[in-house]
Amino acid sequence: MFARLSKSSFRSRFRLSANDKEYISSKGLATIRQHAEDFVARRLAPAVIPNDGKQTPMRGHPVFIAQHATGCCCRGCFSKWHHIPAGRQLTIVEQQYAVAVLMAWIERQI
Repeated sequence: MFARLSKSSFRSRFRLSANDKEYISSKGLATIRQHAEDFVARRLAPAVIPNDGKQTPMRGHPVFIAQHATGCCCRGCFSKWHHIPAGRQLTIVEQQYAVAVLMAWIERQI
């Protein structure tokens, strides 16, 4: 999956900034994982997202950057990159998968 993402000029342009890395260092990976779990549950997991495709900011939190870098930013991208269909609530296992992908990308960046 990361090899496929690296071939996308859009996805591969995302990088964590020095401020993002400092934030991760100050909060710790366990807290960042909790943030990722919360963002996935609230912004990616619902069956219907009124502003799908626009719900994830391009900056402001390391997890937001990771979401765009990994195609976990909206249900359309999640379906395209991870083959998990939109239009239904994500299962707990699918949410855990999304969080694992986000954390793997973050850990590669730091």
